[in-house]
Amino acid sequence: MKPFEYVAAGSLAEAVSHLDSAGPAARPLAGGTDLLPQMRYFRAHPPLVVDVKRIPELRQLSCVGEGLHIGAAVPLADIAAHPDVTRLYPAIAYSCSLVGSVQIRSRATLGGNLCNAAPSADTVPGLICLGAHAVVTGPAGRREIPVEEFNTDPGKTVLGTGELLVEVVVPPPPDRSAVSYLRFTPRQEMDIAVTGVASLLKFSEGGMVYQARIVMAAVGPTHLRARRAEGVLEGQRPTAELVSRAAEEAAGECQPISDVRASADYRRHLVGVLAGRTLLKSAEAQGIRV
Repeated sequence: MKPFEYVAAGSLAEAVSHLDSAGPAARPLAGGTDLLPQMRYFRAHPPLVVDVKRIPELRQLSCVGEGLHIGAAVPLADIAAHPDVTRLYPAIAYSCSLVGSVQIRSRATLGGNLCNAAPSADTVPGLICLGAHAVVTGPAGRREIPVEEFNTDPGKTVLGTGELLVEVVVPPPPDRSAVSYLRFTPRQEMDIAVTGVASLLKFSEGGMVYQARIVMAAVGPTHLRARRAEGVLEGQRPTAELVSRAAEEAAGECQPISDVRASADYRRHLVGVLAGRTLLKSAEAQGIRV
């Protein structure tokens, strides 16, 4: 690990000022479960680390009328155990419970999982399905970015110099809808998704699919929407054949690579399997038998 300066910020304005003055290589620290290993193994060399975990706005976790507010420094374990999250946003609670070990989840944050910009991040597909947006502050003020547009490449986000993620806001779940997330890993714990898929289905009063969203992890440079597969479902009454056709379409839309963890063909096969299963789970959660 190379030498670096450390400062603990007590406010958003202080954190932004430090990050902006130190330049684009400066990094905020909340849980540190990604940043510190990157520094230890010389993959990151920040001249300044700004500790932001004590800033009140980054520690809030509340479910109010306009949706769920998750501060960027809230540990994943707190999100997974929050009664309103488990009741209203079960896919988010579940995906947070998958990251790392119990010890890691007590430190790792949703903000870090998003800002690390790993295409395999488990928490992101459900957020995209639900239309979540990221609230960012920086030298030019505050702005909001759809989570779907937040990551631009592996390890890269839309954040500019001095900008800091404050919170993720998730709208209320649509009526007559459900989201489910599944992933495949060789091990049950302490592993990174070889492939993951989240699916949202919103139904009309007559049981037709009014809206569908399918988001895939670890099969592209960022998390990908399977838009053609969504179009297969929308406006249709769900059947086993329709779900199978949508899952096959999703498998054709992903952009996997081959690496030490899986081949591209295997990842593409997994997308089809997981898309089919998550669509069925979302339908069953709304009492729709397929």
